[in-house]
Amino acid sequence: MTTDYPSSGRVVILGGGTAGWLAAAYLSRTLKMSDVTLVESSEIGIIGVGEGTFPTIRTTLAGLGISEAEFLVRADATFKQGVLFDGWATGSESYFHPFNLPVGGEDEALLPHWIADGSDTRLPWADAVTVQEQVIRAGRGPKRVEDPDFSGPMNYAYHFDAARFADYLRDISVAAGVTRIEGTVATVERAADGDIAALALANGRCVEGDFFLDCSGFRALLIGQTLGADFTSCSGSLFNDRALAMQVPYAQPGAPVRPYTLATAHEAGWTWDIGLTERRGVGYVYSSRHCSDDEAEATLRRYVGNEGDSLTPRQLRFETGYRETQWIGNCVAVGLSAGFFEPLESTGIMLIEAALKMVGEFLVPGSRAARDAAARSFNRLMAARFERIVHFLKLHYCITRRTDTAYWRDNADPASIPEVLQDMLAQWRHRPPSRFDFVVDLETFLPPSYHYILYGMGFETRLAAGAGRYPGGTEAREVFARVRAAHAGARGALPDHRALLDHYNARFSPSLTKVSR
Repeated sequence: MTTDYPSSGRVVILGGGTAGWLAAAYLSRTLKMSDVTLVESSEIGIIGVGEGTFPTIRTTLAGLGISEAEFLVRADATFKQGVLFDGWATGSESYFHPFNLPVGGEDEALLPHWIADGSDTRLPWADAVTVQEQVIRAGRGPKRVEDPDFSGPMNYAYHFDAARFADYLRDISVAAGVTRIEGTVATVERAADGDIAALALANGRCVEGDFFLDCSGFRALLIGQTLGADFTSCSGSLFNDRALAMQVPYAQPGAPVRPYTLATAHEAGWTWDIGLTERRGVGYVYSSRHCSDDEAEATLRRYVGNEGDSLTPRQLRFETGYRETQWIGNCVAVGLSAGFFEPLESTGIMLIEAALKMVGEFLVPGSRAARDAAARSFNRLMAARFERIVHFLKLHYCITRRTDTAYWRDNADPASIPEVLQDMLAQWRHRPPSRFDFVVDLETFLPPSYHYILYGMGFETRLAAGAGRYPGGTEAREVFARVRAAHAGARGALPDHRALLDHYNARFSPSLTKVSR
């Protein structure tokens, strides 16, 4: 889009890491803003635990005008085609949340007929409507070397090294004209009308701005400490509040790289396991109400095995929730300062992307009244988006059939399920989910994602009016047959994931430093 920002519009970003440097890159390279300054301190660590994304990242990266190959090499990125959940439903079953939409892009006409088919030959829902599970189980990549940047036969996102990704974003931002200032904020100066006027740094420097993005992480120095935005806790529904993370080397060089995130359920939480080219990122997300830190570390070490013997896990403590008011005056919170959810479905970077795109649309020249109206719209939309993410994440837990530990029993307790989600589940026991259950512009996850989780978890819908209420039965059965027949061909048409990554790394030197403006 073309945005006519005033030449005097000085945007200051507080904080680096993924949120800060992605904001800097987006403003400078996608929105073509000419006066962007980022302030970060080397004394303040970067969280950098989440290393997964959702397919929206491809559009965001393409908008930066970069090469996919350069990004893959600079960020040590690999391809991600979805999440394989192991042990969530009963403790022994697994299911896949693919990134591909169901065949034809719409599954409302197919779902009732899949539900009505109770035969032993019925495929799992994800396998019945897309070939992607076959592709990932065969270890295939989502695209071929000849496919254009950011596109391929399978829908995909990425895993990456969070520190290297932030470094890459910094380099392309600085090349586009972003000014980086090293320093720690001592005080925040306010204007007479309450707006933020400047950041006074400990080294005596003063950084003035017209608009500020708070990417200061959990500290929320601007939106929380300075402007007083309240934090809404979601811990009553989402119990996890700690994580232990390790960077685990492969046992053998050239080991296969999973083209998906593996999420394995445990007694009081779950482990993530993602593959990069030279290591795995592995972590255990857990509830401190249901196990001790020592028990959590023991669980993580059992999962990792001998490869983790010499490694010390890094602990992250957090409170799940968000700020309902994320834009106050001339300041918007982006990233962890706005809110945090466990990395179950890679919501973190998606929320950064959503915030930046809305800021880009809303922050246009105009009166203060127009700016404040934009802030109210932004706050309504972002609060609603966060609320719906709570529902989607809770769905992964609350329909479990596991009763082996207090953690899983408590997750299935109706008292922990948001009322809106309870109402939807009560209806979905008797009818398939409908498009009227979702407000698409407020949803981070579209209805097919709900279907993949519901029916992957073994949720039972009894069609109250029978399958005869839903037309298109013959056509649906033909679609299911075509998808089943296409499974083998899909596996054979795509390259091995490791081989695809080796192609990029052999062709493009890891020491790439040249970036284009």
